[in-house]
Amino acid sequence: MAVVYQALHRRVSSLVCRLHSTYVRKMRYLNQLKEDDSLCRQAQASGTFYLFHNLSPFLQKVGKKYLVPQLSAAEMKRILEKLPEAEQWLEKSVLIGCSDEHRPHFALDLGALDKSAIESELQGSFTDLRKALFVVDGKDSPLLASAQSLLRWHDSHQYCSKTGQPTQKNVAGSKRVCHASGVTYYPQMSPVVITLVSDGSCCLLARQPSFPQGMFTALSGFCDMGENVEETVRREVAEEVGLEVESLRYSASQHWPFPSSALMIACHALVGAQRAQISMDSLELEEARWFGLEEIVEGLKREPGSSKQEDGSFLPWFPPKQAIAHQLIREWVQQQSA
Repeated sequence: MAVVYQALHRRVSSLVCRLHSTYVRKMRYLNQLKEDDSLCRQAQASGTFYLFHNLSPFLQKVGKKYLVPQLSAAEMKRILEKLPEAEQWLEKSVLIGCSDEHRPHFALDLGALDKSAIESELQGSFTDLRKALFVVDGKDSPLLASAQSLLRWHDSHQYCSKTGQPTQKNVAGSKRVCHASGVTYYPQMSPVVITLVSDGSCCLLARQPSFPQGMFTALSGFCDMGENVEETVRREVAEEVGLEVESLRYSASQHWPFPSSALMIACHALVGAQRAQISMDSLELEEARWFGLEEIVEGLKREPGSSKQEDGSFLPWFPPKQAIAHQLIREWVQQQSA
């Protein structure tokens, strides 16, 4: 009987553990932390911290890999113990997620402190986010992007746009309040469409003057007030390359922190092959052209550093796999190959 009871107890315990790590419980826990300042303050004591310095994340290089260290609250206090307002520094942190075991993750920007001293003590370096996103593990990239976007938003919303008075963030950093006017501000993202245009046999890619040499990508643009996604795609394609979209389909979406927090809405658009002559807007684009399947396949294999030729020109290369433009191009290749 005792053996049966023990087996039953193990099964029940296993079920309870699984229930406690479900997505629903995780999301509800995060929502509690956002709404309850005292609970979130308690969570900081058991949470982990991702460090930034003027919006650049802290990385450690181990061999050929770049790791994103998660510091405990005790380690954070050790770093900040020389400051008279150590506790206030932790108050500047923002909640960015939690593990399946409900261990909360926070991000903290130490831009007011000496960068070299922190790098020396922790044996790592603060790295530009554009570079960091392409060298860290895939599971860390979204977290770093979200963290930087939230930290940037707080930095640029310290004053109320209505009264000019200082705003105060809640402990989790999910909102800021102007107590003079009673206005509550919440972080927002700007919707952006990114579109891979095809005429059925080729796809259209373009580059802006600010892009790295040789890099081509899909067309993109912000949604105008009052537009839906379909209208934005049609307008952007017409404006940038002078083509009229006949049909389009949604692919996926991705948060993108550049130049500020944006929601990238990825689509495939089809234009008529008989009317596919490009009329480029030179104010926005430096070059736009059609690519065949073979050229796309070769470009996907090419690394940025290997694109420069002996005569100084650059062979085309495309955004890395972490970017949603890469996914669009891959999908087009798969469709053509099928």
